[in-house]
Amino acid sequence: MLLPISDSNPRHRISFQYVTVGLIAVCVAVFLWQASLDPRSAQEAVFALGTIPAVVFDERTLPPQLSWIPAEMTLVTSMFLHGSWMHLIGNMLYLWILGDNVEDCMGHVRFLVFYLVCGLAAVTTHMLIDTGSTVPLVGASGAISGVMGAYLLLHPTARINILIWVLIFVRIVPVPAGIALAAWIGLQVVSAAGDPGTGGGVAFWAHIGGAVAGMILVPFFKDRDVPLLAGVGGRPGPVRAENGPKIRLRRPGSRPVKRPWR
Repeated sequence: MLLPISDSNPRHRISFQYVTVGLIAVCVAVFLWQASLDPRSAQEAVFALGTIPAVVFDERTLPPQLSWIPAEMTLVTSMFLHGSWMHLIGNMLYLWILGDNVEDCMGHVRFLVFYLVCGLAAVTTHMLIDTGSTVPLVGASGAISGVMGAYLLLHPTARINILIWVLIFVRIVPVPAGIALAAWIGLQVVSAAGDPGTGGGVAFWAHIGGAVAGMILVPFFKDRDVPLLAGVGGRPGPVRAENGPKIRLRRPGSRPVKRPWR
């Protein structure tokens, strides 16, 4: 088993990752609601709120008792549903480890919009691969893949601590994010090539679509003075935004001018 458990990458611009924690809280709350339902009602909730490509593209229709919301709205609601405790824990672990640093580079509001747009891109990619699929898609992994794609371009040299567990061999190994995340994305591509449909139980194409969207969108959502590929080839790392006014001299011997941070 290979499992990321932490990273060595402090925040520089925000005091707390409110959006990341809020997204985790919503996902956990929704899953607790799912878990409180009887098996039949829980299955109905997945069909009503998960994304079913054939329903979105009007190739199939749901029974009236399952038409809780318009089919297009399920592209959003499906991001907050999960199929099991392990599904939830795995996704939330990735979001907890990586989300705070991406939120740090974008700010709270832009990070939330970025997360949702990546999730929509992931779900759309999944649907376009098999428009006639009747299998509901649920889970935050597509949106989190976008976070992973952004982290890959923002902090490729940051260390992610990976738990390696093979039989009785257990060790925590720090791995550069560029290697760990690029390997994960490569694994999704290989897996998708071996499972070209959407019925294999794992939405590999949603992962790919989310990661690609994250890498494409990160230049437009990050703060302007945050570099891409920080630490690669001598590129500067992130700049710490200090609280309070910035003092800048216009010319030697002049009086200091207070200028607030953006």
